[in-house]
Order: sequence, then C-alpha cells, then structure tokens
Amino acid sequence: MTHREVLEALSGLLLVLFVAMISGTIVSVALPQIIGALEGSQSQYTWVVTASLLASTASTPIWGKLADLFNKKLLLQISIVIFMVSSLACGFAQNTGQLIAFRALQGLGMGALQILAQVVIAAMISPKERGRYNGYLGAVMAVATVGGPLLGGVIADTSWLGWRWCFFIAVPFTIAAFALLAKTLHLPTVRRADVSIDYWGATLIAAGVSVLLIWVTFVGNSFDWLSWQTAAMAGGGVLVLVVATWVEAKVREPVVPLHVLRRATPALAILASLAVGMAMFGGSVFLGQYFQIGRGYGPTAAGLLTIPMMLGVLLSSTISGRMVSASGRTKPYILVGLVVLLAGFAGLATIDHETPIPLISVYMLAVGVGVGMSMQNLVLVVQNTVPLREIGAASGAITFFRSLGGTVGVSVLGAVLANRVATGITEGLAKAHIPVSGGSAAGGSLNIAALPEPVKTIVRAAYGDATGHIFLISAGIAVVGLVAAAFLRPAQLRDSLDLPAQEAGEADGRKVGAS
Repeated sequence: MTHREVLEALSGLLLVLFVAMISGTIVSVALPQIIGALEGSQSQYTWVVTASLLASTASTPIWGKLADLFNKKLLLQISIVIFMVSSLACGFAQNTGQLIAFRALQGLGMGALQILAQVVIAAMISPKERGRYNGYLGAVMAVATVGGPLLGGVIADTSWLGWRWCFFIAVPFTIAAFALLAKTLHLPTVRRADVSIDYWGATLIAAGVSVLLIWVTFVGNSFDWLSWQTAAMAGGGVLVLVVATWVEAKVREPVVPLHVLRRATPALAILASLAVGMAMFGGSVFLGQYFQIGRGYGPTAAGLLTIPMMLGVLLSSTISGRMVSASGRTKPYILVGLVVLLAGFAGLATIDHETPIPLISVYMLAVGVGVGMSMQNLVLVVQNTVPLREIGAASGAITFFRSLGGTVGVSVLGAVLANRVATGITEGLAKAHIPVSGGSAAGGSLNIAALPEPVKTIVRAAYGDATGHIFLISAGIAVVGLVAAAFLRPAQLRDSLDLPAQEAGEADGRKVGAS
C-alpha cells in the first residue's frame, strides 16, 4: 500500500477505534441518570460498566490470536457489526438487566476493535515507520478515554438528546468506518491449511480473568478482603489461570504465546504498560469524580476541566511518534514519558478540596504527556521483537495485560477512595457536632444536591481530600513501570514488515524449546 492508501485506510481505523473506546467512558457521567430512568439498583449501576470491561479485557487476546489465523480485514468487519448492533441494542434497553447483557456484547466488539486496529496497522507498516502512525493511534485512544466523560456530560445535559444517545451516537460513525475500510483497506487474504484454534486455552483464560475481575469489583463492598468469598473467588480464578497456563504451554497454537512472554523485552514492556493503564483509567475515572463531587462542578464542566490531560496525550503521542520513526529508537521516549508521568502523579497526590484548578491542570498535563509518550511505544517495543505471523498474539497480550492492570487498579483505588471518604465524612460530622443516623447514610449518598448545606460541605471536602491519597498509590505504581522500562534493552526498530529470516528462525527455536 502506498502512503496515500495507508492514510485512507488509517482514517477508517482511527474512526472506528475512537468510537469503540469512547463507548467505554461516555456513560460514566450519565450513569446516574441512566440507572434512575431504568429504575436500577446500586449493584446494577456497577455492572453496567463492569460487564463491558469484563468482556473487552477477557476477549482481547482471543481476537489477537484469531487475527494471526484468519483474514484480518474480515475479522475487523465482523467486529464492527457486533459493536454497531450491540450499541443500538443498548440504546433501546428497557431495563437494567437488558442493558447489562447488551453492554457485555458491546464489550466483545470493543475488545476486538481495540486490538484488531493495532494488528492491521502492524500488517501494513514496518516498525520503524509505524512509530509515526502509532502516534496518531495513541492520541485517538487517549483522547477517547479522557474525552468520553466530556461528551457524555454534554449529552446528559442536553434535554432534546437524552441518555440513550450515549449509545446511539456510535451507529453513524461505525457505518461510515465500515464503508471506508471496505473501500480502502487492502490486505492479503491469509489461508492456512494447518489452522489450530486453542478453544480450551481461550475458554480458561476468559473464565479465570472474569472470576478475578468480578472479585475485584465486589471485594470491600459486598464482602471483606479476608473472607470465604475472597478465598473462593480469588483462589478459584488463580487456579483456573494456572490450568490455562499449563494448557498454553502444551498446545500448538496458543492464544497467549508463552514463549513471547518469557523473553525479557516483552515481559518488561508489559510490566511498564500496567502503570500506563493505571494512568489512563484512573485519571479519567477519579478526576472526573473529583471535579463533580469534591469541587461541585457539573458533568459538562468536569469534562472540560480534564482537557489539559487530553491535550498532553494528543500532543506528546503525535510528536513522539514522529521522533521515534525518525530515530528508530523507543526506549529514550518511554523513559522520559514515565518520568513525566511519575511527576504528574506525585503532583496530583498533593491535591485536596481547595487546591487551585490551574495547578491541578499542570499536574494533569504532565500525566497526559507521560501517557502519550509511553503507551503506544511500549506496544511497538513488543511488536518489534516478534515475526509478522505472531503480531496479533503479541499485541493482544500487551493490550490484555494493560487493560487488566488498569481494571484491577481502578477497582483497588476505588476501594481505597471509599474507605478514605467514609473516614473523612465521619470525622467531619463529629467535628461539626452533627449527629450521624442510619449508619451515616447521608455520607454514603452521591446525590450531593439533596444534602443539607453543612453536610454537603463536609462530604465535598472528604471526597476532595481523599482523591490525593489514591494518586499517591498511582505514583508508586508508576515507579515500578519506570524501573521496568529502565531495564529494557535498547533496540533499533526494523525497516521490514517481518523479522529477518535468521531472527525469525531463532524465534521459532525459542518457541519449540519453550514447548
């Protein structure tokens, strides 16, 4: 494909990727309105988000492996249809049970589009040139993650639209992307006579990950960290994943190629990606909540206040992508990005309910720059170490672990935030000599406007002050990512789409040896 043909196909990929990723965050600020309209419960409130995240995270490596076995363009078109139909179904849901089921189906499409877009780009462009295009890819992914709450807030605040348009808005864009890719994307059809699909491995990985994510979702709320439920769910999930690892080591075409993960470079890149995943998910989720509950801004205003982070990601991913393509080196940009990310988190760890907004904007800008410089470059590091036929599985593995780390991190940080908020509200009410009734029911309410003025002030202060503590934990995780990146072996990005024959043969040798 010529440069012009690549850009035409890339525009369709970026469009569908943007819509897929924004669907994961667009409901965050509109969710109270959605659950209220459908008369749902608090547990159903959580599952509207968790269902899509579970399906997306668990299915990512499976889609990545399928991309190595079948026609990539056909798989991409199938995933677009799945996503479009499920988005329509979510918009027409009549109760929360239906919405949760349709969100799980939507998560399958979201996971497929996120990984297949990266795989298709890898099949079109060599690693050295891919840095330029991956900058656009990273910018779209990050802007969608941060910009979703802003768009959701605008839709929720617009009376003539309503919450159902949080789902309907994806349909025209996916139709346009489908038509554009059908016309512009030209990839060779892959037909292998020796196709072997690892059904057992795929099932066990999906089951083990799902059980662990369900446990993380409910631990600390529905049951304690030290309880029989924790032992059963966490122990059961780990046991299933151990069996899955054994299966992956035995089968001929594993979903997650263990021989790739055993190499130092991919393993270190995956570890560093966990910190970046924490930045993407934690930043958009908890900063949006901080601005709304801790500082009293509305949904649209809260989304606008996250623009510095979005701007940082957009600029740094685009600029660093071009610099990577020009130099053929990734490690310096990853290290600088993680240092800036750490500085941003360290700054956010100092905020409370009275911190000046301009100062918070500077910290958010630093976090955005750090994410933009490191996120897609870490994927590029892994893709540069594997032959073309394993691009899908390798890309799926790093995306899977990044999403899993982000999901677990958000759940753990959410539990820490809840505990800090409860303690802050209790202390604030006692200091103000306000009697606590109903197990501090007032403090547990997120309907801040309905609270009496003295209690409202206390609750806002508790949320504002507690947010800094969770970003202190994020800073600690960023340190782990920085250390992992520091041990990455400096390497020059290859100019060819595939590994040279000698290196590909060595990779096959390591694969056979691992088996």
